[in-house]
Amino acid sequence: MKPEEKARKEIDRQLKMAGWEVQDYNELNLGASPGVAVREFPLQSGYADYLLFEDRDPVGVLEAKPQGTTLSGIAEQSEKYLASIPESLPKVSTPPRFAYESTGVETYFRDLADPDFRSRRVFSFHQPQTLSAWLAEGDTLRGRLKKMPPLIKMGLRDCQIEAIENLEESFHASKSRALIQMASGGGKTFTAVSFIYRLIKFANARRVLLLVDRNNLGRQTRNEFQQYETPDDRRKFTELYNIQHLTSNTLDPVSRVCITTIQRLFSMLRGEEEYDPELEEKSLFEIPSGEAPKEVVYNPKIPIETFDFIVTDECHRSIYHLWRQVLEYFDAFIIGLTATPSKQTLGFFDQNLVMEYSHERAVADGVNVGYDVYRIQTKITEQGSKVDSGFYISPGSRKNCRTNPQTIRKTAPEYFKNRF
Repeated sequence: MKPEEKARKEIDRQLKMAGWEVQDYNELNLGASPGVAVREFPLQSGYADYLLFEDRDPVGVLEAKPQGTTLSGIAEQSEKYLASIPESLPKVSTPPRFAYESTGVETYFRDLADPDFRSRRVFSFHQPQTLSAWLAEGDTLRGRLKKMPPLIKMGLRDCQIEAIENLEESFHASKSRALIQMASGGGKTFTAVSFIYRLIKFANARRVLLLVDRNNLGRQTRNEFQQYETPDDRRKFTELYNIQHLTSNTLDPVSRVCITTIQRLFSMLRGEEEYDPELEEKSLFEIPSGEAPKEVVYNPKIPIETFDFIVTDECHRSIYHLWRQVLEYFDAFIIGLTATPSKQTLGFFDQNLVMEYSHERAVADGVNVGYDVYRIQTKITEQGSKVDSGFYISPGSRKNCRTNPQTIRKTAPEYFKNRF
């Protein structure tokens, strides 16, 4: 099999997984499915490797290339095809606006309706109904992000105002990843709730995913949303939008905010129906650093366009190595929140540190309280010590700990109570 044939076979598989009906041009039947991908479609100039139809309307093209091809260099070819759609096709009033380039291993996508549109890497293809919904919206998400109204600053600390405004400036520049570094106690979660509210209300974000390190932090975050009073009409966040703290592996289709751990999210992508909640009480800090990175495959029940934004709140740096593919599965903006960014974390976010609020700044602003460090000398810290393999417990059974561990468990509390 030739390299391009191998690529097309994999592309066909991925298109079908995303809900597209793949056809040859000589077997054209646009009524076979809402979304149809037609191979080798004749254009006014050349042939499109795939012409994409949604409800009989041509909406995009897909250029296939052999594995190893540098896709960033063939964008002009795709745009040429978009401009060469035959006028004889029904419902063609404007050129299609979606373009893909793919090798079957790597796929790039762009929406020509985006301001300053540019290609971005995606895990797989979008579903037909998603492209149809985007066409119906008129303005794009990236277009709406450039039109955000001024921030209402009432009730926000100066550091929170700076973080939100810098983040929205990053969105305005169409940067897909941004990192906010704020010292513990600076109000990261309140900052996140504030900008998530603006993203939903003014940018019409369909769904935001908020990842937490463990489940109890998810409950705290949910409470923060429930208590949040919107600054414009004074209603609670949950009076306006549904939020879901995942306790099962099923997404609520009407929820605008989903809170979960990346462990459960990975389980969902794998198609597992259940996930043990006890495993979510374990922090990512406790996961061995030598564990192999998690690999994901396309799940049509959770397509790549499920979330518009992903917010990672105080997740351990392993999230950007061990769980990296889970994050990059989605075609979404990614915002990180942390108090202590590592070089690995900064690298994942393309060095786009939009806010740097250190503990020293927080103390100077009166947000946090300073501390002093004292060195205390003790006999053990200066000379060291040792732990005996066994010791005598009294009063009680008067038995050596090496000979009767069961007695130790019963008598040790009383022993220490009497000693201290």
